[in-house]
Amino acid sequence: MTFLLSVSRGIDALNERVGKAVIWLVLVMTIISAGNAVMRYTINYSSNGLLEIQWYLFAVIFLFSAGYTLLRNEHVRIDVVAGKLSPRGQAWIDIIGTLLFLMPMAILIMYLSWPIFMNAWDSGEMSSNPGGLIRWPARLMIPVGFLLLVLQGFSELIKRFAFLKGLIANPMEKHKGPSAEEELAAAIQARKEEAK
Repeated sequence: MTFLLSVSRGIDALNERVGKAVIWLVLVMTIISAGNAVMRYTINYSSNGLLEIQWYLFAVIFLFSAGYTLLRNEHVRIDVVAGKLSPRGQAWIDIIGTLLFLMPMAILIMYLSWPIFMNAWDSGEMSSNPGGLIRWPARLMIPVGFLLLVLQGFSELIKRFAFLKGLIANPMEKHKGPSAEEELAAAIQARKEEAK
């Protein structure tokens, strides 16, 4: 179990880094979106490439953050039944839900999306819009995002079993640190102070 817990910590560190990097894409996407709107209304210029990069970035944010959100125990839950159970009962519900629902769904989507990416890669698929972007990066985001989710699901299983064996504290407790928005604001403030 010690080896599995070290694997779990490695997966957690990977998704933590990915999640913190993706937070910055929210700012990038907002700047691109605002810049595109300003150009459209001031100099009557718009670009399909700029519009498409916005949804590419949104896809990266959504897909690559799924594992990070699971790590932080922030996915939406309906605790009508689980909320009345002990932490051990909740751990068993998480184990069963992960094994029966999360992992099969994520692995299936990863498996089915890979050929779509490969087809886009092989054909050099481009957007049908004039000035649009190549499509394979958007197609690649799906299997990569679900791979991160599968890895985090595996990590969460390890932690739940370790908790049931009494080896670690309850991993289902909510993260008590700052929110992602607060972390981003602090990082921006730190960069401003470094630039002075």
